[in-house]
Amino acid sequence: MSTPSFAGAVDLGALAAKKKAAANPGSSLTINVTTADFETRVLAQSQTIPVVLDVWAEWCGPCKQLSPILEELAQEYSGRILVAKVDADTEQQIAQALQVQSIPSVFAVIMGQLIPLFQGAYPKEQIRQIFDKLLELAAEQGLSPGAAAESTEQASESEVVEEQVDPRFDSAVNAIEAGDWTQAKAEYQGILDSDPGDMDARGGFIMCEIFERTDGVAEPVGDSFEDVLIRADLAAAQGDWTNAFAHIIAAVHMSAGSDRDIARARAVDYFTLAGDHAEVPAARVALANALF
Repeated sequence: MSTPSFAGAVDLGALAAKKKAAANPGSSLTINVTTADFETRVLAQSQTIPVVLDVWAEWCGPCKQLSPILEELAQEYSGRILVAKVDADTEQQIAQALQVQSIPSVFAVIMGQLIPLFQGAYPKEQIRQIFDKLLELAAEQGLSPGAAAESTEQASESEVVEEQVDPRFDSAVNAIEAGDWTQAKAEYQGILDSDPGDMDARGGFIMCEIFERTDGVAEPVGDSFEDVLIRADLAAAQGDWTNAFAHIIAAVHMSAGSDRDIARARAVDYFTLAGDHAEVPAARVALANALF
């Protein structure tokens, strides 16, 4: 099975990122990274912009002081620095590769080269000085992160426009842009009623359901069945299939009856969206084991 493009529907992931950035300027300059996407989201990005790695954990008090400061500075530097958050508990392979001794730990990556910065919760002004030094170092190596960020933003906006090519989906796209997920789903369902095999419409419907469930929802702190479902949806909304599959399989394991049916159905929806992503075969096996 090839990866569905859902081009006729609309690139909902790109659209959601654009809407989030509009509501919270600079928010796209702070990302969550995993072992699976570290190469593309950190090492590759570091060829055009300094990437600051924030290694943290949910139980770490100083991390909760430091992370907001790093995110605020990422916004202040307006696209010249990218902050990449690494959960030391869930991404132990990255933490081990970085030889993390304690958290929070902060590193920089410039043109693929790792630079240890500091450990602990530093004050904002001191971190600003460190960021200034990083930009000086980046300039010495020929990077122009501000221009790169502007180019990336323009390319992303262009991609969203280019995806809107099929007039059958105009009404759904308009509803999505208005944040009316119910109407968007109705438009996609209308297409599916006429053509149940339309993968663009199916993908659009599933993504609308995911964004409807996660719209305005924060990362949960608990471990209830509902919390795990939310984590799975939040990861799926970002195309983070490693974590989406891990969470949804965990939800299947911890549930029974109608709750298990809900978790199983969402896992199947994720498989549809992920297509031939490398994580899908193992996730299918894990789902089967969890069910039987």
